[in-house]
Amino acid sequence: MNENLANGLALMVIGMGTVLFFLCIMIFCMDIMSKVVIWLNKIFPEVIPETTGSKRAVKSSNDEEVAVAILSAMMKK
Repeated sequence: MNENLANGLALMVIGMGTVLFFLCIMIFCMDIMSKVVIWLNKIFPEVIPETTGSKRAVKSSNDEEVAVAILSAMMKK
């Protein structure tokens, strides 16, 4: 029984170590990627199109249908 327990613990340590190693690499890569994206945004800034016309919100024609759908979903719970 001790040999099985030792094999199980070794397998657990190897598995958890592999996952920890992968997560550390992923965090490192994401950090570098965010710095690259910030640098690229300084070089190639995103163009924000200007809208013309009124700036007030346009009421959607299906607001009542959406409200009924939300109400019916809440009533089913």
